[in-house]
Amino acid sequence: MDLREAHDHARDVFDRAVRSVRDWNAPTPCADWNARQLVNHLVAEQLWVPHLVTGETIEQVGDRYDGDRTGDDPASAWSDAAEIARQAWAEVPDDQPVHLSYATVPARDYRWQMTLDLAVHGWDLATATGHDAVIGDQLAEALIGEFAPQIAQWADAGIFAAPVAVAPDADGPTRLVALTGRDPGWRAG
Repeated sequence: MDLREAHDHARDVFDRAVRSVRDWNAPTPCADWNARQLVNHLVAEQLWVPHLVTGETIEQVGDRYDGDRTGDDPASAWSDAAEIARQAWAEVPDDQPVHLSYATVPARDYRWQMTLDLAVHGWDLATATGHDAVIGDQLAEALIGEFAPQIAQWADAGIFAAPVAVAPDADGPTRLVALTGRDPGWRAG
């Protein structure tokens, strides 16, 4: 699965999850966030994209996307932000420099990170609402291949919890969420 296809699929995973939310206060597998807060996190991330892919630094963007970006209609806020990001990604070459908080990286690396976040948080949100995230084996395997070597460092840095043990023959989506410190059997309440 190429990066652009993976990113589009992951955005669809999150989009389907947003459309399934009925209780915006529902707990999610991300202990610090309920459904609204999780969607707000992804809305803000999408709003950052046009700035970062055109060369702005974290400092230049500043705090303009802090706080609640979802307003009275989190689903519409998500749709609007996702479209803004989709348009921003349309013409970005993979090797274009992007200034992130920890380093300047090629746009390809940033896009893979955004793809991982969309897929995994799509799983979080779908799971919180009792729906199947439909990540699919192909996307999950692409993300595992891209990120498995880095996950231990990210867990050490507190970005993810430590990986959760699963059966060696578990499907790709189960291994992906477990790799990012999520309990694949998590259920609300």
